[in-house]
Amino acid sequence: MPDLDVMTHTHWPLLISSGLRTSAARTPTKRALRCEGRSLTYAELALRSARVTGAAFGAGLCKGDRVVLLAPNCLEYPELMCGLTDAGLIVATLSPRLSEREVREACQDCGARWIIAHPAAAASVPASGTVERVLWLGEEYESWIAEADARGPLEDLGERDPFTLVYSSGTTGKPKGIVISHRSRVLTFHGMAMEYGCYGPADLQLGIAPMSHGAGFAFIMASLFFGGEVEVLPRFEPELVLSRLAAESFTGVFMVPAHFHAIFALEPAVLDRYRGRFTALRTIMSNASALPQATKARIVEYWGEGLLHETYGSTEAGIVTNLRPPDQLRRIQSVGMPFALNEVRLLDEEGRQVAPGEVGELFSRSPYLFDGYFGKQEETSAAMRDGWVTAGDLARRDEDGYLYIVDRKKDMVISGGFNVYPREIEEQLVTHPYVAEAAVVGVPDDHWGERLVAFIVVRRGAEFSEEILQAFCRQQLAGYKVPKQYLAIEALPRNAGGKVLKNELRHSLKGAG
Repeated sequence: MPDLDVMTHTHWPLLISSGLRTSAARTPTKRALRCEGRSLTYAELALRSARVTGAAFGAGLCKGDRVVLLAPNCLEYPELMCGLTDAGLIVATLSPRLSEREVREACQDCGARWIIAHPAAAASVPASGTVERVLWLGEEYESWIAEADARGPLEDLGERDPFTLVYSSGTTGKPKGIVISHRSRVLTFHGMAMEYGCYGPADLQLGIAPMSHGAGFAFIMASLFFGGEVEVLPRFEPELVLSRLAAESFTGVFMVPAHFHAIFALEPAVLDRYRGRFTALRTIMSNASALPQATKARIVEYWGEGLLHETYGSTEAGIVTNLRPPDQLRRIQSVGMPFALNEVRLLDEEGRQVAPGEVGELFSRSPYLFDGYFGKQEETSAAMRDGWVTAGDLARRDEDGYLYIVDRKKDMVISGGFNVYPREIEEQLVTHPYVAEAAVVGVPDDHWGERLVAFIVVRRGAEFSEEILQAFCRQQLAGYKVPKQYLAIEALPRNAGGKVLKNELRHSLKGAG
């Protein structure tokens, strides 16, 4: 391969690609990545990434330009993230489960010049819009990089430059791009390597979560950054996960609570088939939504003690806390202590720190923080306070310093590891001719963490049909945003100011159940 000198800068910035390139120099023939029967060595992965950089330069893409990556987990994902960002581009990682409308809105929001799409996401690619080009993975992509010269990182690329926009719908129902710098994510990798103990050169990781989500990318890319090996699954299948973990010497795996619930929903005979066969596994990491205490107990019983870490955080704040294995069954419902390099404050409405045992809004400060919401200074300011960031979660701290999430100030719902904002769903529902008003809430669910329930005020003269509304939502929204249940209601409960009382709606479900 060509000489891709890693010391091309007068200083050595922390870039997403830095670990990949140094690993390629150290162990070029070592297998780095595999997915669906295909694999790449570190030398091959570094070369392909460098050709992506060269191809981006050749295509006239410039530093700061936004490119949308629309793909499920695939072999090409890490090389695209490293190669495009080495060219100074900012990659918006969109879920291939989004609807065409949602992708189009995100492209408009960030001013994306290109979309790079996997054929499996074809239905999500906008038929029209402002994007200059759609580049398809497969033959077109392979020709694009084969014709390019391998290039190193842009000369003036700095570690504080942004490398990605991770999209999460805002409370206005419009897409909101969370800007993250190279430095933020690379330092997160270092914290993960220290805390979890499964990200060294000798480690083998099983990658399950979608790389289009911040955590999914981080928990996979950290393996490549430090020279380990990772097998990426294109999709989650409960028994396949167990069979892969039992078949080889995987040392680490990251899963969201919905993954665990799906695994434990397998037939007892299937679970027993693999029990006790995970002898090499040292670390199981959970994140993205709350892990019920009963599920923690099942994980420990099934996989063994000393493995499970439950991590709390947000895309904006990065990893904030971690509950280590010895505390899983003795610190009930805790999310642990502050993660490496994190400071945590619990503040009341006046901005004063609350005493142990009292509830306050959780703010954190660390090198992992986001750089703001793309083009949304007002919303960025609302999430920050003097350099501290909040995701709107309420928490308490015990006398020993362990933190416990109590509730959310906002109405955000986390279902199956995905952040969902009800207002976006409500705005789509009221565009249906049958719907006069709609309110969507999240309620506890043993499988998904939370499930979405839509309360519908039907237009006069129209007939309520749960099937019709669900089909409509599936056309307009990503699958994980589609409510599981639709209930007709005569009127939405409101306070004197006209605000819908969603707590009353949740309580009505408890009363009915």
